[in-house]
Amino acid sequence: MLLLHLMSFLFPQKVRAIYVDHQLQRMSSDWGEFVLNTCQQLQVPCSIVPVRVAEGNLENQARNARYQAFAEHLQDNEVLVLAHHQQDQAETLMLRLLSGAGVQGLSAMSVIDVRVQMTLWRPMLELSREQICQWAAQWDVQNIEDPTNADPDYDRAWCRQILWPVLEQRFPKMQQALTRTSVLMQDADEILAEVLASDLEKCGHSHYLNLEPLLALSVARQRQLLSHWMQGEAIYRPNFAMVQRLIAEVIEAKQDAQAALHWQGYYYVRYQQQIFRLTADMYLAEQQASILPKQAQIFELGQAVSVLSGRYLIQAQAFGLSKALLGRQLILSPRVGGEKIHLHGRVGTWPLKKALQQAQIFPWLRHTIQILSIDNVMLGVFTPKGFWLAQSEYLVVDGWQPKLISGQ
Repeated sequence: MLLLHLMSFLFPQKVRAIYVDHQLQRMSSDWGEFVLNTCQQLQVPCSIVPVRVAEGNLENQARNARYQAFAEHLQDNEVLVLAHHQQDQAETLMLRLLSGAGVQGLSAMSVIDVRVQMTLWRPMLELSREQICQWAAQWDVQNIEDPTNADPDYDRAWCRQILWPVLEQRFPKMQQALTRTSVLMQDADEILAEVLASDLEKCGHSHYLNLEPLLALSVARQRQLLSHWMQGEAIYRPNFAMVQRLIAEVIEAKQDAQAALHWQGYYYVRYQQQIFRLTADMYLAEQQASILPKQAQIFELGQAVSVLSGRYLIQAQAFGLSKALLGRQLILSPRVGGEKIHLHGRVGTWPLKKALQQAQIFPWLRHTIQILSIDNVMLGVFTPKGFWLAQSEYLVVDGWQPKLISGQ
């Protein structure tokens, strides 16, 4: 409430308030009315946003719901201003230390926090709670005390009510010391981020890592890079145990084990000398795909065609399929296994599976393979890497061929 008064004084006509109603307490709607009435007195626009808190750790899920609401209601070029103070910072660092956090976690909160979805500003982060209470009293700022702040069933309240007084009695300047540690950790995290950016550039990409350069790094840098890579655009990194599972269950698994680790909506899999970070939709697509029946397909020059592996343009080529096939019913069939193909330009017939392996088409994309034929003669194969011509009597000079223009 003090922050609301300060912002309305410093930035009149440029500030608005969002009250997030978690609907976890029967008084929460009354609190919203209290905020709304104060905003009306200060001439600050106010939005009351009810949210549903998912099951699980109540504190974490409430925070997730709150920040999701902020992200949905913030407008372009707006900054989210929060009232965290010095004791909040010290408590955050202590709780993260007890949960086994690393450098990034122990950095706790920063005054300016630029995220993918929003930018946060915490102008009170270096102020003590006592200073804030003095200001509020001088300005006669009214506030409501949330009863859960005194409920030790919640980790932060337990830390504040039980652990904090014991430690502060022994270490009177503990709050300032913990805050200083968070600043030092922010410096260390910034240096680590520079190292990680360099390592990621050498080892791969946001979607994959090459194992040879990864394993050439020290064990500590491997763990840090894997943790950073798994985090992606999320706010928090995976815990230490999850990184260890990635190493043991995926990286160190046998190449033919088809091991996969699921974390935060992504699957981590190994294919040959790379590990990949796949969305759940991509990884599960093959398992969920139904085998489509054979279907008739008619092609014309200049036509754009969508098949499972992508979008193709039917183009004239100096060498390709006979134009006599244009306008005729061709058959598009799913791959069922055991097919053989005589690729144009190659000697002899190959198992299609071996050709796919040699072309390094990922296993999770092989359900998109479709075979084009006429009268049981294979004309070619649609793959995620383009259309492969099969050797047949239909190959001629001045022909046509599907050209991949966008993959799935």
